[in-house]
Amino acid sequence: MEFFANHFGIHHLMLFVSSAIIFVLTPGIDTVFVLNRTLQNGRMAGILSALGVATGVLVHTLFATLGLASILAKSATAFMLIKYLGAMYLIYLGIMAIKNALNAKNYQINAETNPKSTKNAYLIGLLTNVLNPKVALFFLAFFPQFIQKDALANATPYLFLGGLYAIISVTWLVLLAIIGAMFIQFLQSVKARRSMDGISGIAFIGLGAKLGFSHQ
Repeated sequence: MEFFANHFGIHHLMLFVSSAIIFVLTPGIDTVFVLNRTLQNGRMAGILSALGVATGVLVHTLFATLGLASILAKSATAFMLIKYLGAMYLIYLGIMAIKNALNAKNYQINAETNPKSTKNAYLIGLLTNVLNPKVALFFLAFFPQFIQKDALANATPYLFLGGLYAIISVTWLVLLAIIGAMFIQFLQSVKARRSMDGISGIAFIGLGAKLGFSHQ
């Protein structure tokens, strides 16, 4: 695989893979979101959320490839705009989760059978990832470390690394959704599910506030 990657202008591929795995496994916005959707709407919603997040990774890869990420890095206005949009969206998700937790009637119907909630899981997962400008900046800073100097101006290595990162990300998040769906069998009570929504809602608001008030 290392030999294959060298043809795309990439070096230290295994170091990239191990680093990506560490970053993906580190709990963050994506982890909280996928777990919340799984526990609230079921396994399929969790899996679709994971696919949405992975698609967001590919979108950010295209941003980096096209140079849009460098615009975010150089333009304080563009970065602040996207950052605040992402922060407000996370806070909105948190408020909706808490609002849902306060109303026991929301748990009388299994949301996994609701096509709308399942369909929205993918779109919301996509938006949650795309509206986080730190992902674009992370890719812009992270990817070049594994690209040969004479290939930095080539789109191919960025697309290769972004696709690989997306595969690693979706593998972990789908596994997380499946494990969460198995765990939810022990959380069938309304009280337990309302508690999970409340906790995840607070986590979303906290993550949104952290993103909004961060200096970078």
